[in-house]
Amino acid sequence: MAEDEEKTKENTIASTTETKAAVNESKPDSSKITIHDFIEVKYVGKLPDGTVFDTNDKKTAEENGIFSAQMKYEPTIICVGERQLIGGLDAALIDKEIGKDYTIDLPPEEAFGKKDIKKIRLVPLAEFRKKNINPQPGMQIDMDGHVATIIRASGGRIMVNFNHPLAGRPVVYDIKINKKITDKQKQLEAYLGLALNLPGVKAEVKEDKAKVTLPMDLPEPILEELKKRLIDIVKIKEVTFTKPKK
Repeated sequence: MAEDEEKTKENTIASTTETKAAVNESKPDSSKITIHDFIEVKYVGKLPDGTVFDTNDKKTAEENGIFSAQMKYEPTIICVGERQLIGGLDAALIDKEIGKDYTIDLPPEEAFGKKDIKKIRLVPLAEFRKKNINPQPGMQIDMDGHVATIIRASGGRIMVNFNHPLAGRPVVYDIKINKKITDKQKQLEAYLGLALNLPGVKAEVKEDKAKVTLPMDLPEPILEELKKRLIDIVKIKEVTFTKPKK
């Protein structure tokens, strides 16, 4: 009788342990990153020889001669899977752990792409004059939101390379994943700030309804698309857009 009771206890304990294990296996690991997690990161982008070309750390930028007064140096909040970092780096964050440091090597096709001869074009000199630009070989310019490098400047046509300056080159990113961001107001402000590249975006969230203040007017189709994305990603029920009061 005693032996039967002991076996029953052992079976009960074993069953309970197995059940807990099964439950734990079915739960996502909150310390690991999944698609559409909002996380805060600190990063340094380098070439394989150690040359730093990108960072959101002020001290690192100053030490490597790439500091820009127009850049805001602080940890960046991103939504994983939305390609708010370069594609290969964004994809590499899946299943990484919060609070850890990683070094991620990216081949050209996962970084700034391979060099494409089709992206070398002739642009009329008149286009530069409209923007008060005096084109010179080697000059890097912004052409309709794209970084471009002038190859040759002579006559009425300018040869321009629209490949990214680091196209065709492997890169290395040192990245520290500080924490997950679960506050929906911070998620909204961070997502829109990067998606629209606009400073001064403010959001207020109450009962899963968001009121977003934008610093400028945007076309209605863009606002509708943003609403859909925000409702899906931030998991809110409603989004309204307003302008700041004058």
